[in-house]
Amino acid sequence: MSQPNGKFELGQQVATPGALRAIHQSGESLLHLISRHLCGDWGDLDAEDKKSNDAALLDGSRIFSAYILKTGEKIWVITEAVGDDGTRASTCATTPDEY
Repeated sequence: MSQPNGKFELGQQVATPGALRAIHQSGESLLHLISRHLCGDWGDLDAEDKKSNDAALLDGSRIFSAYILKTGEKIWVITEAVGDDGTRASTCATTPDEY
């Protein structure tokens, strides 16, 4: 699946129940978080983790973003590494507790 204006393929997009609950309670949009992730806004990560994500765009490794919702709860968005077929299979929004 091609992603217009994105830096990489998302694959199948899923979310855990806790992430859906937290996002709903915050009044924020899961689509907005996924869009930030897709466009290379890695959220609340340190410089080293952001650098790792930038490298992952080139080497196909896992891409990880972290966002803090208005409620203070953290959501992780994780896109799996490129598989043997050369594509990324999935992207998951989750809470740290559910990972």
